[in-house]
Amino acid sequence: MIRETIEGCLERKDMGTLKALLAGAEDMELLEAFVALSSERQAVVFRLLLKDAALRLFEQLDTDLQRALLQSFTDERVREFVNEMPPDDRVKLLDELPAVVAKKLLESLSPEERKVTAILMGYEAETAGRIMTTEYISLEREMTAARALEKIRRQARDKETIYTLFVTDGENRLEGVLSLQRLILADSDAQVADVMAKSPVRVSTDDDQEKVARTLQDLNLLAIPVVDREERLVGIVTIDDAVDILEDEATEDIFNQAGLADVDRSEADRSAILITGSLWKIWKVRLPFLFITLAAGLLAGAVVGGFEEALKSVAAVAIFIPLIMDMGGNVGTQSAIVFVRGMVLGHVSHRRFFRHLLKEIGIGFSMGLVIGLISGTIAAIWQGLPMLGVAVGVALTISMTMTAMFGFLIPFILIKLKGDEAAGSGPMITSINDIAGLFIYFVCVTIFMRGSM
Repeated sequence: MIRETIEGCLERKDMGTLKALLAGAEDMELLEAFVALSSERQAVVFRLLLKDAALRLFEQLDTDLQRALLQSFTDERVREFVNEMPPDDRVKLLDELPAVVAKKLLESLSPEERKVTAILMGYEAETAGRIMTTEYISLEREMTAARALEKIRRQARDKETIYTLFVTDGENRLEGVLSLQRLILADSDAQVADVMAKSPVRVSTDDDQEKVARTLQDLNLLAIPVVDREERLVGIVTIDDAVDILEDEATEDIFNQAGLADVDRSEADRSAILITGSLWKIWKVRLPFLFITLAAGLLAGAVVGGFEEALKSVAAVAIFIPLIMDMGGNVGTQSAIVFVRGMVLGHVSHRRFFRHLLKEIGIGFSMGLVIGLISGTIAAIWQGLPMLGVAVGVALTISMTMTAMFGFLIPFILIKLKGDEAAGSGPMITSINDIAGLFIYFVCVTIFMRGSM
């Protein structure tokens, strides 16, 4: 509704009504409406937002949209926005900008913000140190609850989160953690040391960002402290960053699962390369996996050629070849995506992999049984050949069970071999299914239709 109203105001050039509408809009509905607008209208709407609302909206946008918006700003507005962004979001944006532009923006920051940004950018990419924020509230163990709440009131406006509070000693070593709720409920003269949780879960600056995100998700934390080698608190990673990381990882894996190779993210967004990139760049992304499929197709053709006599004897056999190939391929792709997503979200563990594998094989068999029974019945009635129906049904059951197994097994093996399980699973599963599925089908035809050939 709000998007339609915004569009209507822009069509009528009724900027007064539009400005009043934007001032009263909730952050989430404004975000949903904003991303659906054209780039030209986004620039107009953004200029009409109040400063605080504009900054909140800007922080919620993905880096591609942030980059596009910055191009429509004056230099002064760019500096203002980048200077007021949380340090972790600022680093993420600078990583996506050309080096010359990033350097210029870094130099335009205030000395304090430039120092914080430089510290974060000094950590390795995709580590906890690179994605953490330094905008947290730390308390001393000797503080009373009343003094701690007073400190929170003074600093809350400038911090990214106040719901999780961290307790440090005189050398900034992490000693404990407590929630804002627990502090509020404590007696005003109670010491922080008496209400904090000791030995809190923590991560190191060089821990992988995906591992950190999974820890936050598994433990249902709002924020997790990041410490250096001396156990000094240097930042925190918040749940909103964890959600973004897991979403990005899952999206990347599914993108690769579709048969699109990884490309250098610093050059441009992968999707932009596929749409607007040069022919050579597009070839580099898409052709490698097509070569794998080509080789599999030729081998599948060789299998069909080996059973040429069966095809000559009963021409109806050929009708169900696409069905055998497609159903097995679909099940294998489903299983692979379930595995990759489960790994990303922490639902599939290496220690219990074979339990997961056996369950997936059982699921593949049950689905194969249902599809095989339906397809076999249709084939027998359609062609008037009962044994052809049996061959189709048995072949589908076996091939769908097999590809469900490989859908879990192949990405797992690639992980163990340090390969790219997302990019390599799809082509390998498809190739195995095409060759083995056809072989199984023709063997079933040979066995069950021996008297008709």
